[in-house]
Amino acid sequence: MTLTQSPTTAASTPEEIGTGAVLYVVATPIGNLEDLSPRAARILCDVAFVAAEDTRRTATLLRHVGSHAAMLVADEHHEQRAAQKIAQHLAAGDSVALVSDAGTPAISDPGGRIVAAIRAVGHRVVGVPGACAAAAALSIAGLTHAGGGWIFAGFLPTKTQERLRVLAGWKARAGNDLALVFYEAPHRIDATLTALADVFGAERDVLIARELTKIFEESVRLPLGEALTWLNADPHHARGEFVLVIYPPAEQPPAVAGLDDDADKVVRTLVEAGLPTKQVAQIAQQLTGVPKDALYQRALDLKA
Repeated sequence: MTLTQSPTTAASTPEEIGTGAVLYVVATPIGNLEDLSPRAARILCDVAFVAAEDTRRTATLLRHVGSHAAMLVADEHHEQRAAQKIAQHLAAGDSVALVSDAGTPAISDPGGRIVAAIRAVGHRVVGVPGACAAAAALSIAGLTHAGGGWIFAGFLPTKTQERLRVLAGWKARAGNDLALVFYEAPHRIDATLTALADVFGAERDVLIARELTKIFEESVRLPLGEALTWLNADPHHARGEFVLVIYPPAEQPPAVAGLDDDADKVVRTLVEAGLPTKQVAQIAQQLTGVPKDALYQRALDLKA
């Protein structure tokens, strides 16, 4: 794919700052500040107001980019009031940037009601894309099923029975062809993994990705039946924000000829323990008698 500069990538274009009020829905970093795009940084500096989910957190970002924009509170409890203020500023000719604490507003974060209200009164709304935890997790999941289709389901209900009911509905919608992507908080991750295993079965694979783009980023693919064991093996495993990718049931990691189920399980266990690929092959060969080359290749496939 060849990338070319479009009108919206050039500074101070007619489509952006200077020719009319616009509500910019700006994606912010989910951890690493280097993921903020130059366009997003410029817009945050050029707008008169920034509507933020948490003004204290956003103040740090604005200082980072050198923005002196005034801030409005736009959390989930004040969306209607924020929409009214934003509409007033837009009517007066001032552009506004809408941001959440991390990622893209209105995707499992406040902002949807604000955007709908601003559109309803006829003001222009422009999306400024950037970091997305769901996209980051999907990019490292290694989905191989036809089409690579997936459904973003966001956060699950906090109550047990409602969570199970919603999961059953998502299972019915996804069928056997689509991956499912969920977000989860650290204090609910154990309950959610338990519910996922109950609904989808212990054999279904899940990618557990936590702290994406941050210092302690970690991801592991394993059957749901083994997820709680992994979670409880290290207190650090339950920390941070989580993205969970449920693989389609028909999708399995690539198999290596001559590797039976027992040998495959040994390799998988050693890989999940974090051992180097060469050491995985050596130990697995001693335990199973399977040729080291096949075991080494299987370890590489699992780590891909």
